[in-house]
Amino acid sequence: MSTGVPNKSAAAANQHADGPRLLADIGGTNARFALETAPGEIGNIRVYPGADYPGIAEVMQQYLKDTRVGRVNHAAIAIANPVDGDHVKMTNHDWSFSIEATRRALGFDTLLVVNDFTALAMALPGLTDAQREQVGGGARRQSSVIGLLGPGTGLGVSVLIPADDRWIALGSEGGHATFSPFDEREDLVMRYARRKFPHVSFERVCAGQGLELIYRALAERDAVTVADTFSAADVTTRALAGEALALEAVNCFCAILGTFAGNIAVTLGALGGIYIGGGIVLKLGELFHKSPFRQRFESKGRFQQYLAGIPTYIITAEYPAFLGVSAILAEQLSNRANSGSSAVFERIRQMRDALTPAERRVADLALNHPRSIINDPIIDIARKADVSQPTVIRFCRSLGCQGLSDFKLKLATGLTGTIPVSHSQVHLGDTATDFGAKVLDNTVSAILQLREHLNFENVERAIDILNGARRIEFYGLGNSNIVAQDAHYKFFRFGIPTIAYGDLYMQAASAALLGRGDVIVAVSKSGRAPELLRVLEVAMQQGATVIAITSSNTPLAKRATVALETDHIEIRESQLSMISRILHLVIIDILAVGVAIRRAAPQPGSKLSETVAKARWSGDDDAAAVLDWLSHGASGNAKE
Repeated sequence: MSTGVPNKSAAAANQHADGPRLLADIGGTNARFALETAPGEIGNIRVYPGADYPGIAEVMQQYLKDTRVGRVNHAAIAIANPVDGDHVKMTNHDWSFSIEATRRALGFDTLLVVNDFTALAMALPGLTDAQREQVGGGARRQSSVIGLLGPGTGLGVSVLIPADDRWIALGSEGGHATFSPFDEREDLVMRYARRKFPHVSFERVCAGQGLELIYRALAERDAVTVADTFSAADVTTRALAGEALALEAVNCFCAILGTFAGNIAVTLGALGGIYIGGGIVLKLGELFHKSPFRQRFESKGRFQQYLAGIPTYIITAEYPAFLGVSAILAEQLSNRANSGSSAVFERIRQMRDALTPAERRVADLALNHPRSIINDPIIDIARKADVSQPTVIRFCRSLGCQGLSDFKLKLATGLTGTIPVSHSQVHLGDTATDFGAKVLDNTVSAILQLREHLNFENVERAIDILNGARRIEFYGLGNSNIVAQDAHYKFFRFGIPTIAYGDLYMQAASAALLGRGDVIVAVSKSGRAPELLRVLEVAMQQGATVIAITSSNTPLAKRATVALETDHIEIRESQLSMISRILHLVIIDILAVGVAIRRAAPQPGSKLSETVAKARWSGDDDAAAVLDWLSHGASGNAKE
């Protein structure tokens, strides 16, 4: 599939600088994939049965393996499902996934997931005359509202609104608007449908199931017996073969669709035209053109002339959703580039040829694997680029950055786009408004970076360990003791024996008494205190498990059973302990919520129920409310 590039040299010059982009169209039955190597150059289209794969990540990995494409930085998925937030659970398939976790698993810098009808709508302005087929008269007006209908499994509706030099796609559930019969035959269909459904929407009579319903209603009128296994596909087959009853059902179906399309056109003022997608209309072929669709579309009394001027089109493009997700992804990446946050990427590209060969290797690493630069310490960056550590620093300064930390900040900002990663220095003379905003911005940025880079597989392991623990002890020295005490306050409510120690002598004495089933959660910003490491070594020799909340690549992270690493980009040492403490507290909250969810199916008199009562007795109403909600929610008693 290609929109056509004049010649190979022009195509090569126009290729995406950041590599090929993965496009996907995920339906209830099949998953379709393609690669876009340049604007409009879409190829390597492959189709995979969804039932053959346990999840969306696995089928995407299979496609990448089959095409041997190598590194893909950006991907976009159109999916036959509402998309609201990070978690997507398909309604017509058993796949359920986190967008962010999938992005991490596949190593993409960008992963967009949009509703398939939104993607189809965004494809409309780019369709050529060869990719659409007009039904009836009318002429579309440029830069006017465009309507979209999709009779398929359901009845999708969307609308495109022009806004300056771009389009805004609006999601809609217009297919669930109440069906209104136009004539006596449709009255009969309505009466038949009312016996089956408490609410008869246009989707009930104007999608795949509607074609079957109409046929059965007309068959009942004519006292014709219809087999239980009879389907909409059978209606289409019989109509194409010339069966009178099937032809009448198809004409009735098309007329109802024409009424609905006309309703959408006058409601939206869709002078840019009404487009029809989905597979049903395409399968009807010439029957649709001969049907009452267009006549019914214009049958709006005083507004007949208004509707006569609005064109209606059938979308004939083979994979129109690819065009739509391509447009959405391009706009997303363009917004990121034009925001100024990714100026560092453009700066690297502009000056790459002027760099020394060694510095050029660092530049290539930053362009091709930016998350590696953000996550790794300087020793690993130098090793991956095959240069010395001073060369990494020289490269950063050649870009106008103060050093590696400053470069990481700018790179992270350009990479994440919609995630505001920033750092502002507090200066003498700042007002409370100034330094207050800077402190808050720095903390928010650190939390967002933690969300971006936290290893959630290790989080799951830690939660499982804590949930099965016989006893939990929290160790922290100095500022970390505050976090340990907070953790103890949260976890004792789960009915697990817990205690927090901020003194090395007490830690050593208690650790020597631990054994299998006991867990130590060690909180340390530096992860290098030799005394703490010796204490933990003793406990592990006794059979205890150690969960570390610390920085990456520290002795503590390397020795612990499970390490939850809380790296963050900082410049001034004076602010490290402040932000690290916040991140450590956030990790504790994540672990506490995880354990609460694992344990949130209690019966009366269970540990958690007793904990709720203890929390109320102690006056901690907020904690009691949260725990009470968890216990009732998990047992199915929650109303919301």
